[in-house]
Amino acid sequence: MSTLWQELRYKMLQSGSKLNLLIGINVLVFLAINIPAVILHMMGNDAISIFANEYLSMPAYLPQLATHFWTPITYMFMHDGIFHILFNMLWLFWMGQLFEEYLGKTRIVSLYFLGGLAGAALFILAFNVLPAFSKEALYNATVVGASASVMAVVIATATLLPNYTIYLMFLGPVKLKWLALFYVTIDFLGILGPNAGGEIAHLGGALLGFIYIKQLKSGHDWNRPMDRILNQRPKVTVASKNRSVPSNAGRPREEEIDRILDKISQSGYDSLNKQEKETLFRASNHNEG
Repeated sequence: MSTLWQELRYKMLQSGSKLNLLIGINVLVFLAINIPAVILHMMGNDAISIFANEYLSMPAYLPQLATHFWTPITYMFMHDGIFHILFNMLWLFWMGQLFEEYLGKTRIVSLYFLGGLAGAALFILAFNVLPAFSKEALYNATVVGASASVMAVVIATATLLPNYTIYLMFLGPVKLKWLALFYVTIDFLGILGPNAGGEIAHLGGALLGFIYIKQLKSGHDWNRPMDRILNQRPKVTVASKNRSVPSNAGRPREEEIDRILDKISQSGYDSLNKQEKETLFRASNHNEG
């Protein structure tokens, strides 16, 4: 057990992957709430479940939100059941690995939080403005889950690498752009269903992920505040596994980096020649220092 715990602690805190840290926090929060909640429920006491729903899920009703101002953060680490967290963490792991491979290991933290906040904002706006939602629905509406944050990562990765191909069971090879379009469509149509608030939050995260990459390609790096928090140099652009270039090589020009990023988004990483891969490595080496 101690060896397993040491390995998990290493992956979360010492491996350098912020993706592992995000997944670890989600899982630990889920277990910390639900294990004692199940035990107390078997004894006829639902105090923990009631407390979590009341103080950690995010309400749409503005007066209640004002007194629970922390919930736009806490809701994105809460999950309503084992399958909810399972599928969210699987998608975060699959897409997050690609995201970290091409854009480094610090960006995913800011994208996760920005996606969650965007989902929260669209959820609150929809329930307070759109006539489709009644006063009763507004008073009772709450949302939990990392889905908006995960959608931000999925759509950001698909926007960066639209022609990257993954293999799905029963379907075979599928390009990320079609996968992203499928999930956005499902979420949009799902607004007519019983989880309208959750679907709207997903769309907010998806929109944020799309804008995040478009802004990055335009030279506006939304990750710079997170870079400062994590004591990294700003403008971390790309990480690569190619180690054939000395770390003291000159930093590539921004125009060259942008051109290579555009080529990756159109044709995938494998389309780069040796010199372009070396350029990406030099950029990563100078920025991650």
